[in-house]
Amino acid sequence: MSIHGAISLAVIPLLALMSAASAADINIAVAGPMTGSNAALGAQMRDGAAAAIDDLNASGLLPGTKVVLSIADDACDPKQAVVVANRLASDQVKLVVGHFCSSSSIPASNVYDEAQLVQISPGSTNPALTERGIKSVFRICGRDDQQGVVAAEYIRRHFPDTKIAVLDDRSTAGKGIADVVATHLRKVGIQDVKRQSYVAGEKDYMALVSRMKADGIKLAYIGGYYNEIGLIVRQARDAGAGMTVMANDPLMTHDFSLIAGKAGNGTLFTFMPDPTKNADAASVVARLKASNRSSEGYSLYAYAAVQAWAKAAKRAGTFDSLKVAATLRSQPIDTVIGVVRFDAKGDNSAPGFIVYRWQDNIVEQAE
Repeated sequence: MSIHGAISLAVIPLLALMSAASAADINIAVAGPMTGSNAALGAQMRDGAAAAIDDLNASGLLPGTKVVLSIADDACDPKQAVVVANRLASDQVKLVVGHFCSSSSIPASNVYDEAQLVQISPGSTNPALTERGIKSVFRICGRDDQQGVVAAEYIRRHFPDTKIAVLDDRSTAGKGIADVVATHLRKVGIQDVKRQSYVAGEKDYMALVSRMKADGIKLAYIGGYYNEIGLIVRQARDAGAGMTVMANDPLMTHDFSLIAGKAGNGTLFTFMPDPTKNADAASVVARLKASNRSSEGYSLYAYAAVQAWAKAAKRAGTFDSLKVAATLRSQPIDTVIGVVRFDAKGDNSAPGFIVYRWQDNIVEQAE
């Protein structure tokens, strides 16, 4: 299906054997790129949310209630995201786990706000999502004004006197994070930063790579998504550019390694603390793997979004979205990614960002 393809909104097979919806059924949805170039990230969200529903329904946390999960495909397209949001609002779902791309989450959040529907994004990092005073919107991941500073400080420490380029794919998230990195680099005294953009969705970035090679660029920070960044990394190696690439959080998927191949070795990126390393998450990770679901990247962040909403609904004693939203902000909530503390804006104060490195198809924490 193309990025402008039809909306996919279907109850997942896991729940297909359930009887027709009854008064005790509560509907929630996961919305993100289930098709298109970012589908690997949507799959992480889908798998995490589905596992959380399995565990929630088995737990008895919400007695007399069966939670039903629907999957909505926005293909990271803003227009499709708004159509999806209107459909979910019409269906009166109580929670949307999503969207992934900030360019989708931001316009969709306006629909959810009007419908008084709780939205918790596992992956939309652009600050604008939570800066508009919307009471029903939350993000369980970090923000780009945190992530960009971590990346820029790492560059300052580890790449002194290096010719640097900062690139973006012109998307809301890509340009946003690249702007933060470039601004902070200049703030700490690194003035010679070459700023460039590229067009997402292309296959040949050799012209871009050749310009950077001619300019003597040795460190390229790229704000974008794994598909194009993987191609740029591979083509830079093929061109003998001899540069290190650093990027943002969407590189936390093995699809990047598949695209970049051996050229991906040494590629740096920022991501939140990896919850799969937590002892408290071990049983969830084991169940995900046993059911052939992804546990990497945003999977456990999507799982935690469902957890947080369910525990808030339990505390509030209602599924009323405004009351659940107020409860989400009122006190910390234990989740699979650790303690989640939503502030008045709806941001999680806990995650922070860490620098990682791809090496031999494995993600390792950079020193």
